[in-house]
Amino acid sequence: MPKETHRNVRVRYAPSPTGFLHIGNAQSALFNFLYARHFNGTMVLRIEDTDVKRNVPHGEDSQIDNLHWLGIDWDEGPDKPNPKYAPYHQTERIDLYHKYIEQLLKSGAAYKDYTTEEELTTLRDDQRAHNIAPHYDGRWYNRSVEDQKEAEAKGLKPAIRLHLPANHVYEWEDIVKGHVEFNSDNMGGDFIIEKSNGIPTYNFAVVIDDYLMDITDVLRGDDHIANTPKQIAVYEALGIEHPNFGHITLIYNPKTRKKLSKRDKETLQFISQYKNEGYLSEAIFNFITFLGWSPVGEKEIFSKEELIKLYDPTRMSKSPAYFDQQKLDWMNAEYIKALSIEDLANRSMSLISEGQSEIAKKVQSLALPNLKEFVKQVGKIYQHDLHKLTELLSKVYFYANIQNESIDYTQLNAFDKEEVEKVLKGFSFELDKLTSTSSMPAEIDYNELIKKVRLTMGVSGRALYMPLNVVFTGFQSAPQIDEILQLYSFNTIKHLNCQIKCNTTLKNIS
Repeated sequence: MPKETHRNVRVRYAPSPTGFLHIGNAQSALFNFLYARHFNGTMVLRIEDTDVKRNVPHGEDSQIDNLHWLGIDWDEGPDKPNPKYAPYHQTERIDLYHKYIEQLLKSGAAYKDYTTEEELTTLRDDQRAHNIAPHYDGRWYNRSVEDQKEAEAKGLKPAIRLHLPANHVYEWEDIVKGHVEFNSDNMGGDFIIEKSNGIPTYNFAVVIDDYLMDITDVLRGDDHIANTPKQIAVYEALGIEHPNFGHITLIYNPKTRKKLSKRDKETLQFISQYKNEGYLSEAIFNFITFLGWSPVGEKEIFSKEELIKLYDPTRMSKSPAYFDQQKLDWMNAEYIKALSIEDLANRSMSLISEGQSEIAKKVQSLALPNLKEFVKQVGKIYQHDLHKLTELLSKVYFYANIQNESIDYTQLNAFDKEEVEKVLKGFSFELDKLTSTSSMPAEIDYNELIKKVRLTMGVSGRALYMPLNVVFTGFQSAPQIDEILQLYSFNTIKHLNCQIKCNTTLKNIS
């Protein structure tokens, strides 16, 4: 581990409000959260919003809402300001950045660059033509005041570049990767720390923010590793110590063996999509934790509290984290099985009320007055078969809308015709007996009713249950048919029973 006592640990998650919370960003947020909580430190939420053109309306709210849903909270941020460190939006900290820009200009570590975009394009094209890696050639370093005045007289506005000493090694002990180093000669030349519009670049602003906010440890995606030597260069130019750095392995597509991309349509990309599809927040938290880290032992299901206690940064993986959809579905199913029926129903009702998936909208359209109770009933039947809550919503819609579903009665032809006829006749007979009595029972015991059919007709097992499954669910394979029948009103059962009598495909079965 790098310099550490882990006292007064301060980490930060710093998203840009440019869209929804991506699973890769959620991975970074989660490991910062675990790091802070494990070492009894402070987690800071900071908003990097200087790229105004890419910011989207409500992008920040979306990030915050999805982090909360995932179970990640923070100690400081826009909603929990600490006067010592606020503000937490970069656009509100511009004056702070200018102060340090001026310091670097005065020390000679930075300089004004009046190179135009056209000149930079020509430079890059010429370098490529000569098989030279594109880099800035330092043409404005140590230029005279007269040259600067001449450029400004032409209306040119300068960018500010940080000068990199030749053949200088920037190195650090990475929390995840161990020793890492870059040579200044291979970093693209002196780089811009403030654009010509006066807005600082990412690699400068992030250093000033981390320094002023006393950030001790920076955990972020492996795709940031090329930024780290530039940031260390800023720290060194300012004469201040840099924090610990750790670069988390990226999430990869197991089929392409490449970094997970928005073009990977088979994998959901955003946390909101997982929520809307009926994945549980606890399952997603648990699953993402294993994308780049593993505990000792074979156990895979852990509560958030257990993961905080067990988290050990030395067990962070250097290898790519492959997204295993089957494992996620299995893990989510395990969490669903552990829910109480009340919790299962409440979470399903939340999905329905939010209406963010097609099946949720369809269930909304049913307008059932006792919807939650119906969800509970269906949940009791299917809880141990579900991989996500939208599967439960599909079952709810199917059974609530059963009279409008198209049932393929030709499935009955797979069974012995005489036995099918006996079962259906026997079931009809028992139904008719109920309606012929002067007082029909408030609740029918369909298990007992089916037992009577078995005893009366002498048909049992598969020959008894499969025809009933087809008639009342549309499928040969179904859970306990007596429990399914309890979902329906008596009129619905009579309607379905009548349908088979009237069906022309099997008109020989009365």
